[in-house]
Parts: sequence; structure tokens; C-alpha cells
Amino acid sequence: MRLLRTPRWLATSVRNKLLAMALLPLLVAFPLLVAALAIWSNQAYDRLLITKVRSDLAVAQGYFDQVLIEVGSGTLGVADSRALADALRDQGSGAAALLDAHLRAERERLNLDFLVLYDREGRVIARGALPQAPGAATAAGTPLLGRLAGERAAPRDRAKAALRVLSNTELRSLAPHLAQRLDIPLVATRNAAPSERRTEDRAMVALATQPVLDGQGRTLGVISGGLLLNQNLDFIDHINRIVYPAGSLPFDSQGTATLFLDDVRITTNVRLFQDRRAIGTRVSQAVRETVLGEGRTWLDLAFVVNDWYVSAYQPLLDAGGERIGMLYVGFTEAPFRFMRYAMLALIGLIFGAVMAASAWFSLRWARSIFEPVQQMNLTMQRVELGDGQARVGTLRARDELGALAGHLDQLLDAIDDKTAALQRWANELDHKVAERTQELQASNASLRQAQQQLVKSEKLAAIGQLTASIAHEINNPIAVMQGNLDLMRDMLGPQSEAVRSELALIDQQIERMRIIVTQLLQYARPTEYAGYVDTLDLNRTVDDCLVLVGHLLAKTRIAIERDAQATQRVGINRQELQQVIINLLINAIQAMPEGGVLRLRTRDTDNGAELQVIDSGSGLTPVTLERLFRPFFTTKNDGNGLGLWISQGLVERYGGHIAAANRSDGAQGAVFTVTLFTEPQAPAAPSTHDGRPGAR
Repeated sequence: MRLLRTPRWLATSVRNKLLAMALLPLLVAFPLLVAALAIWSNQAYDRLLITKVRSDLAVAQGYFDQVLIEVGSGTLGVADSRALADALRDQGSGAAALLDAHLRAERERLNLDFLVLYDREGRVIARGALPQAPGAATAAGTPLLGRLAGERAAPRDRAKAALRVLSNTELRSLAPHLAQRLDIPLVATRNAAPSERRTEDRAMVALATQPVLDGQGRTLGVISGGLLLNQNLDFIDHINRIVYPAGSLPFDSQGTATLFLDDVRITTNVRLFQDRRAIGTRVSQAVRETVLGEGRTWLDLAFVVNDWYVSAYQPLLDAGGERIGMLYVGFTEAPFRFMRYAMLALIGLIFGAVMAASAWFSLRWARSIFEPVQQMNLTMQRVELGDGQARVGTLRARDELGALAGHLDQLLDAIDDKTAALQRWANELDHKVAERTQELQASNASLRQAQQQLVKSEKLAAIGQLTASIAHEINNPIAVMQGNLDLMRDMLGPQSEAVRSELALIDQQIERMRIIVTQLLQYARPTEYAGYVDTLDLNRTVDDCLVLVGHLLAKTRIAIERDAQATQRVGINRQELQQVIINLLINAIQAMPEGGVLRLRTRDTDNGAELQVIDSGSGLTPVTLERLFRPFFTTKNDGNGLGLWISQGLVERYGGHIAAANRSDGAQGAVFTVTLFTEPQAPAAPSTHDGRPGAR
């Protein structure tokens, strides 16, 4: 059959090579192309998003600069107005009210939050908002005007407001009506820099300060106008509408804008909850260090409050060039990420479909080549597994492979014929060998049985002669001793009471010697001592035996467990069965001197019943198991070694047997099994009495 194994590797090699040639471009080139496309599209998509947010930041910065220009140019226009100069020169009654009304109208026209007029000493003349509180002008105005000295010295052609950070006191002195937009509670924000502040009480304002001149260029006063950016929701919403008009972001992405004072959101349209803006939350520490610490613009993903955004952060500078805050625009990244993965999945699906279609066509083409080789290989495998009728059969291929398949079938037919002939000859030879072997086995079994019976007969003959001699020699002295003992009692009369216990002890020992002699004769001459056979209830016999050993059990701490399942009766002499069971019970009691559990289990067998005596003692050693049923073997100091030997002989007389073993349930102890039959059987094959379960 060695020739049939060669095509196995040949077919496998041919098939693998053809499959590799067909699928290599698909399994290598296509995945590499998909991976390259995925990497390129991922990077291109990221660049596209960054470019988008950069342009959004440019739009927001342009609008922010435009607002600063409008604040500055508006304030300059008010400072240069003829009406304001005339009102300042007119110090008559009602001048303050006229100035307030004029400034109020100008402030509303320019959409400013405050427009405050100071005199040359820094006192507030008019606010254009609320009436001036008595005594408040000088106390509140002078410190702030000192900080604006640089603004007053600025060229008048610089018509652009500057960003300023004012303290709470300064803003209240400048515009008391805006105080409710201060004191922003800080909200704990994930990833923000550690801070012990609890509120943001400063103000960020777009502030323009211009002198008011008369016709000769003399300073009549100073006017300050501007916007408070803290919680200026209209301002930030307008920036958001300009940068992200409705429908400008695809995939339902949400655009947001924020102004920061330092790292705190003082006005934003980012939502903390559904109806609450995230005012008071703080920017992450990484963004803070990049924008406020290093002065660079952040263009990347950032975690904004509770979601990831494609973000742009730009530092905001005050009039002195110090970084005081940030301008932020960005849009949620999740819709774009989902769309990116969807596009990659679509690309992968398209490529997968192309690969599957290409692989199907390639395999169809390659199959016409390797199918004949594979069919021959499978046929040879079936032949090796024992299917002698396996054949390649007719193939569609009409080339050299088809001809090779036909030759293989012819070769298999020839081999099948030769194998059948060899099988017939082998069967005939096996039949003859089996007949001779069976005859030899029967002869050997008869020889072993005869040999064992001869050995046992010789043992019994020797023991019979020995026991007969012992019984004859011992019975005479025993009779003399018993007779003299009775004579002593008669002669002593009442005086024998003094030694009654000693005489009773002598009686017991004489009776014990008689019992030993009787047991020896019972085994040596079993036919002379065989009792009448009764059909017994095994369960009831066990109960009777428990009563007989009750006085021994009463002195111990042994618990009795009964499991009586036997229903069939057994054929054996009652006294002999009781002798066997009592012997086993006494052995079990003596094996548990400290107490334990004695379990008696009966159950039916095929032609009778069996009894198991299970103790929880120390068990049987291998040496004890080997010699347990031999005569005169004992592990007790006062034993004679005949109990189990005689018990085994009694049971075997009726065709049964006794087996001993250690417990197999994992617990400590021994198990003695007595097997009996409903009808007495012919004695079993001679037992070796080695104590192993089932040994006979």
C-alpha cells in the first residue's frame, strides 16, 4: 500500500500551489490596498477637518476684530461730536441731564453696554444709563481713569477698542448696571488645571477711551465706551450664527463658539445640560498650556465640557500684549467620526465584494486543475481506511490527469482481487489457529483446576490427619480435666464457693478447647458436619445475628445502619449462616474500638443475594488482604486464625464465596461481601483464599 500514499502530498501540493496562484493577488494586494486607502483617507479627513476649523476661527476672529473696530470708531465718533462738546461747555442747570440723555441715545445707537463721560479730574459726569448716585463720581471714577491713562495718550486715528480685564470694583464704578453679569460660579470640569478659585468676579470688556476736545484742541473731558463680554449671550450667539449658519455643518454636527477669561468660559453657547449653558466651566489643562502658556493656536480635537469637538483656540491679548483669554470655535466630532467609519466600512465592503467575486472566479478556474488530483487523493485515503470498493470513477477531465485516474482504478481492482485471495487464506489459517488455541485453553483450564483441587485435597488430607490426631490427643486430657474438676466440686461441697470463680474460669477454658477442636474437625471433615439446608430470608437472619451480638454492641459507640434491599431467599443451613454472619460482625466490632459506623447492606444478585458488612475501622493492609483467609492467620493477640477460614469453607460448601476489600467510596474501613444462591450450587472452583474481591 506504500504506492497509494504518494499522491496524498502530491494532490495537496498541487492544490495549494494552484490556490496560492489564484488567491495571492486577492489575499495580499487587496488588503494592502484597502489598508493604504484607509490610512490615507483617515489622514486626509483629519486634515480636512482641521482646515475647516481653521477657516471657522478666521471668520470668528474677523468678526471679533470688526466688533472692536465698531466699538472704537463709535466711541471716537461720540467724542468728536459737536453736541457733546457744546454740552460740556454749557455748565448751566440741566446740563448733566442733557449729557445723560445724549450719551444714552448714543449708547443705544451704537449697541454699547456702557458709555461714560469723565471730566478732566476723572469724575464721572454722565453714564448714559442709570442716574448718577450722589458722591459716587469722584470715589469711583478716579482709580479707573488712572488705569486708562495709556488709552488717553493713544493716537486719535486708532479707531479700535482694546480688550481689558477689570476688577469687580472697577466695572461697578464704570457701569453699575452691569454688576449682575459678574461673579460667575466656577463649575468643576474634567481635565481642567487644578484651581482653588470658586468664582470668576473679574470682567473682560472691549473698551475704547477717547478725549473730548474743543475747537482749539483743548481737552474738555474723557469718554469711555465699550462692551462687557461676560455672559454676553447675544454677542456669542451672533458669532456662532456667522461662523456656523444653519445647514453649514453636515451630518447634524453642532457648531459652538466661546469666549474665555483666562481659562474660564464667560460666555458660550456650549451646553452643560439641555437648557443650561456651560458658563463657568474651564478649558482642559492641555489647551490652557498651549494657548495661554505658549501663545500658540490650538487646532486639534479637544474634549469640550462633555464631548469631543474639532476645536480651534486662539489667545486674546489686552492693550499691553498680555494673554488674558481665548476665542474658541469648534464643532462636534462624533458625526464626522461616524461618517468616517461608515465610509471605511463601505470601502471595505466594496473591496470585500470584489475580492469574493474574484476569488470565486479564480477558484472555479483552478478547480478544473486540482479536482482530479483531489479526487484521486480522497480515493486513496478511503482505500487506506479500509474501503476496498473506493474508486475515482469517471472524470470530466480528458487530459493526462483523467488517464491517470483510469489507471489508478485498474490498479485498485487488481489489488482488490489479490487482497481478497489473501484474506481467504488468512481466514482459513485463523480458524485453524483458533480451534487449536481453544483446545489448548480448555486443556490448560482443566489442568489448573485439577492441580488446584489436588493441592487442596492434599492440604485437607494433611490437616485432617493433623486435626484428628490433635482431637484424639487433646480430647482425652480434656475429659480427664473435666472429670477431675467435677469430682473436686463434689468433694469440696460448700467449701468450693471460695474458689468458684477459678473453677468457672477452668470450665470456660476447657469449653474453649472443645470448640477449637470441633472447628478443626468441621473444616477437615465438612461432610460429617454439614447441616440441613433451609431457604432463608437473608434480612431476617441478619436481624437475628444483631440480637446475638447486642451485648457486644452495647459496650461500644458503634452506630448501625441498615440497607435491606434483598428480596430473594438463599439456600444454606441456618446455624452455619448465623455462624458466618456473627463472625463477620464480631470482626467489624473489634476493628472499631473507638466507635464508628457499622453498615449492613443486602441486595439481590442474578441467582440469589449478597450481604455486605462495612466498617469504618482502619482498613486492611496489602499483607492482610493476601493472607486473610488462610488458616491460623490472625491480627489479634487472642485470636486463633480459624474464624474467616472456617466461614469461607462453610459458604463455599453451598456454592457461595466471601470477598474482602477496602472501601472504595473514599472513606476508611473494610468491606466483607458474602455471596449466596437461592439454590445451593456445586462448590465453586477451589479458592486461593487470598482475600481479594472475587477470588475463588
